[in-house]
Amino acid sequence: MTQYDVDVAILGAGTSGMAAYREVVKHTDRVALIDGGPLGTTCARVGCMPSKLLIAAADAAHEARHTDKFGVSTGEVTIDGVAVMDRVRRERDRFVGFVNDAVDSFEDRHLIRQHARFIDDTTLELADGSRLTARTVIIATGSRPIVPPPFKTAGDRLIVNDDVFDWQDLPRSAAVFGAGVIGLELGQALSRLGVRVHLFGLGNSVGPLSDPDLVAYARDTFKSEFAAHFDADTQISRDGDKVVVRWTDKGNAADTGEERFDVLLAATGRRPNLDTIGVENTSLILDERGAPRHDHMSMRADTAGDGLSSIFVTGDAAIELPLLHEAADEGRIAGENAARYPEVYRRARRTGLGVVFSDPQIAIAGRGQGDLTKAGIDFAYGEVSFEDQGRARVIGKDKGLLRVYAERETGILLGAEMIGPAAEHIVHLLAWTIESRLTVIETLQRPFYHPVLEEGLRTALRNLAAELEFGPNPPLRCIDCGPGG
Repeated sequence: MTQYDVDVAILGAGTSGMAAYREVVKHTDRVALIDGGPLGTTCARVGCMPSKLLIAAADAAHEARHTDKFGVSTGEVTIDGVAVMDRVRRERDRFVGFVNDAVDSFEDRHLIRQHARFIDDTTLELADGSRLTARTVIIATGSRPIVPPPFKTAGDRLIVNDDVFDWQDLPRSAAVFGAGVIGLELGQALSRLGVRVHLFGLGNSVGPLSDPDLVAYARDTFKSEFAAHFDADTQISRDGDKVVVRWTDKGNAADTGEERFDVLLAATGRRPNLDTIGVENTSLILDERGAPRHDHMSMRADTAGDGLSSIFVTGDAAIELPLLHEAADEGRIAGENAARYPEVYRRARRTGLGVVFSDPQIAIAGRGQGDLTKAGIDFAYGEVSFEDQGRARVIGKDKGLLRVYAERETGILLGAEMIGPAAEHIVHLLAWTIESRLTVIETLQRPFYHPVLEEGLRTALRNLAAELEFGPNPPLRCIDCGPGG
């Protein structure tokens, strides 16, 4: 047998790389965890956690400004940008510290603090010129923000989300490009913290939503709070220390304008860190994006050879679902298979789950409307508006729309899309239900308390059951119908 320096080499010590490492060491001590960049994971340093810290401050300010509807007056709300960003950085550093403590608990001899690139499928060249051979390799190199070339006109006023969380203070104005998860979350948060924000998107899309009616509802909702054009032609230039954005709405040529901003925030997606690791030197089959084609149930990459690739790809490098819990799952699958190679197993993946921490929140569980339509599945939907939902009206969170989708023949729940209050919690209930392959009727047999937001889900399910002809039409005015209602 060929002798290798290690059994498994893992490129990247982020979320998926750490998960892979923990799985590999259950099977072998011959492992190298290679990372020459900053440790601490994308989530803790520049993603999930610092963004939620900024959003928490923004939501506090927003809630304080909107107490009059309850007959409560709190006076003028002031924002101390320096204090806001100080808390964001301190708590961010705390989360990063927890991750670094975890890495420090790994065996010192396993961690190589250098960058590496492929020489061939089983040989890696380290930054110091030395080489390391591995029986299997796991690519867990993460991702970085995409900066389209026209944005570079903004010069030193161009920022990406990674930069935001090192701010010492808040800017006075920001042009936010991108209506995906990052753009929506940061754009709305900055607006609520007193920053003049204008969001620019393309294609009229909003976050991960695919149901046209929910997309339209979301556009109207966010445009009622801050300036936004979800499908705009733009031109960017500099005027002294300002970024100048000229825009024309693609759907309305008369809607045109020009504004000056302190910064341009590029939130136009992320690209996998694959261009510097020498994947072109391997036998891997690359797709049109330059990413290794792979099986998402085993995380093994396809090869131009006999198909028995010894390379696995995980996390953001896999360009599937750039979410922490997905990256951790992929890391565990890749770690097990890389350690046991050539015995490779396909593992069932958990029901998809995604949340945008905007307000109202956006969430998807299982398969969305676009995916179901593309797959040609015969499905029906039921919906509920939170504008007339009991608990939502009580707490003044009465903006939202939820749709649940089920297979027409069997009534099995397939997915849901939602914009509305407490979406982060309701979508978990839906994901668990979909994972259990429950039908609409079986789900309706579960208990619902009164009065809670989850009763809105029950209304949507009742409407879906009626659409499937599995039950009677609910009353026209069923405000979270009580027991027996």
